[in-house]
Amino acid sequence: MDDRGSSFVAVRRIPQGETCHPNSEVVAGSAAWLGRGLSCVCVQRRDSDVSNTFDLTLAQEECLQRIQRRIDVPYDSSIIEHQDALRALWNAAFPEEELHGLISEQWKEMGWQGKDPSTDFRGGGFISLENFLFFARNFPKSFQVLLRKQEGDRSVWEYPFAVAGVNITYMLIQMLDLEAVKPRNLVGATFLKFLAENGSAFDLLYCITFKLMDHQWLTMRASYMDFNAVMKETRRQLEKELLIEDIARLEDLPSYKLLSR
Repeated sequence: MDDRGSSFVAVRRIPQGETCHPNSEVVAGSAAWLGRGLSCVCVQRRDSDVSNTFDLTLAQEECLQRIQRRIDVPYDSSIIEHQDALRALWNAAFPEEELHGLISEQWKEMGWQGKDPSTDFRGGGFISLENFLFFARNFPKSFQVLLRKQEGDRSVWEYPFAVAGVNITYMLIQMLDLEAVKPRNLVGATFLKFLAENGSAFDLLYCITFKLMDHQWLTMRASYMDFNAVMKETRRQLEKELLIEDIARLEDLPSYKLLSR
């Protein structure tokens, strides 16, 4: 993916009553799809390639191929299904407000960079929109709390909700090594066990990660320019939890308890 700009976009809270490189610590960049200032976080690989130490079961192989097909689908604003999904996201986010069009200034309320959210999906693809919808439908309370920044002592300059969500999708794909023939790290290999048991495991992990990221944001008392550091810490915590022994399902992860339906 090419770099398309170097400006920064932030969301100011009004008080009310480039491709990841596996050996880099953090890819600080300006890829437009990552928010012109919010960039992917690639923690340096510390474990050796483990792909030769295990074999995929047939179920794991099928699940991996299925999610790879999802990852390969770009968002296409000319496809009716994609248009309907985008409208569904708006309705889930702002059920009380009518959307005037798929290209509208209203989208900025959700934290998209401009009036056409399709331009921000370039890095995450259609799966990032599916992640958003899964979150909104299965954990509506947590979704609304994050969207509206209702918890904690918030920064004056907050991370944009929508752009952060696309970042999370991309970060998880990289962390779990989901585009490889089979994962080359232990975290990815472990995740396939969850995926074989639950076809929605990636979407569920997305929800957990989003809530964990916001928890880290508040704990670190972060502001917009700290987003990369927050994402890096979120990834480290998530990797640690996924490798806990005796975790049989994602619902057993400590960070799952942060979610509310």
